[in-house]
Amino acid sequence: MDFGYVSCFDGGVKVHQVRNFELEHIFECGQCFRWDRQEGGSYIGVAFGRVLEVEKTGDEVVLYNTTEDEFRDIWADYFDLYRDYGTIKEVLGKDPLLKKSVEFGHGIRILNQEPFELILSFIISSNNRIPMIKRGIRRISERWGKKLTYKGVDYYAFPDLEEIKDATAEELAACGLGFRAKYIKQTVDAIYRKEADIDQICSCDPEGCHRELQKLTGVGPKVADCIMLFSMGKHSAFPVDVWVKRAMQHFYLAPDVSLKKIREFGIDKFGELSGFAQQYLFYYARENNIKVE
Repeated sequence: MDFGYVSCFDGGVKVHQVRNFELEHIFECGQCFRWDRQEGGSYIGVAFGRVLEVEKTGDEVVLYNTTEDEFRDIWADYFDLYRDYGTIKEVLGKDPLLKKSVEFGHGIRILNQEPFELILSFIISSNNRIPMIKRGIRRISERWGKKLTYKGVDYYAFPDLEEIKDATAEELAACGLGFRAKYIKQTVDAIYRKEADIDQICSCDPEGCHRELQKLTGVGPKVADCIMLFSMGKHSAFPVDVWVKRAMQHFYLAPDVSLKKIREFGIDKFGELSGFAQQYLFYYARENNIKVE
């Protein structure tokens, strides 16, 4: 467990003695799209139908617009606070090549997000830039999600299946999704018609989960790994994008190795901790603009 205890105040909770937790590392490591940095350094995001503001001072994390019950029921698991990341970093840090990435992204935690939202969000992320991904998800939420208000500002929850099931491909395209609109439509239809069962997919072993997710339109190997890692608790997943490819080439492999081979190499090397290793490598490579000669 990476925190000591929780205290309450009017409008929020304070989490004391927090370890291995840095806001920028968590929210800027490619795993989520609904969190935005504020001028004072806090982050405001929407998750599980709620608006949450998070700030950190020393070893204290303050969560605004929530309650102690919500912390116990939602946020402690969302931020993976019951897991000891010190042990994970100690194990991964034994690899002298990975150690530098672990130290650089020492405050990363893998968020436990909602599978339905993550499936659609990472379909939108395919061959897309972060600002465009965020804009598309925000527009979908504004069009079909519930309105939430915090500090006089309107936010919108990501729609659930019932709320978005009747959206047309044309309406989705109007949210700026481009060719991904038809993928979203087909995937929503498959889930609504129970041709794809998210709970059943979650219950599969990692490779079965990876295989079943790719039956959804718009979900390839990398997107499937992201969904598995960030919402289904499959920590042996190893998503490979351009930054992870560069990091693995830079630290471990020859430049001409395929994405599939890099994935297999990563899973074989890091085992059940592959997903954590991937996040440290991704964040290090992107933030340092790693290039392969």
